[in-house]
Amino acid sequence: MNKAFLLIICFISATLFAQKPCEYSSNVTDSIGTYKSTKECMMYEKNFAGNNSYIFCSFSLTDGTPTLNLQLIQKSKDFLRANCFDKNSKLFLQLNNGKIVTLLHIDQENCGTMIRDNNGFDNRVLSGTFMFMKGSMEDLKSSPVNLMRIKSLTNTEDYVLKKQFQSEMNNQIYNPETYFMDYLHCVEN
Repeated sequence: MNKAFLLIICFISATLFAQKPCEYSSNVTDSIGTYKSTKECMMYEKNFAGNNSYIFCSFSLTDGTPTLNLQLIQKSKDFLRANCFDKNSKLFLQLNNGKIVTLLHIDQENCGTMIRDNNGFDNRVLSGTFMFMKGSMEDLKSSPVNLMRIKSLTNTEDYVLKKQFQSEMNNQIYNPETYFMDYLHCVEN
């Protein structure tokens, strides 16, 4: 009886904490070096009063250095304020276990791109690359993330991450809370 109970507990634990298989959008090795990038995952979506905001993340491994790629997309018919990443920009991730993990932006200023679509909407796309600090990857693999704070040159914004949501944009289901636990192993050495 005890062995069967232990076997069931082990099976349930393995199922709950299993990492997802890696899916790469890029996986290149050439004379310059190696580069891998996971497929993007939507971490946040807000659609309200004709204004839309999206945050996408992916992981990259460039010559053995793991990074987090972050893309903020805003869409509106109203004026969209410019937002920039610079060497002082940071990404703070609050974990369910109470820890806060900080990622540092690379030393490259980027204020994004403004694109007007055929429907009269302005679309601002801002991309940034953030580096993991020593020990932060282990923390991110051990606990779900419930809050993302993005500190840029001109603004600091908080985003509450949901356990799961179905995107209004593409009807796909995303699990932002466990994204790091599920896919961070894809860029480990």
